[in-house]
Amino acid sequence: MSFSVAPLLLHFEHVPLIARHALRAAYEAPVEERTFHLEFAARILHHELDLNCIDARELVGLAAEGSC
Repeated sequence: MSFSVAPLLLHFEHVPLIARHALRAAYEAPVEERTFHLEFAARILHHELDLNCIDARELVGLAAEGSC
């Protein structure tokens, strides 16, 4: 089981709007399409907020392995 603060990020005004849209799209998408949207949100958080890639991935509920 993984823990995600993504639902909280949807309502946090300091999170870039495009990342919030990607997170919302992830929750509205079929299960097989969610990872795509979550990875996009993590990339936005990494680049726009200068978060460490691993931290950004973990915030949206993805495994730390992967790239931003």
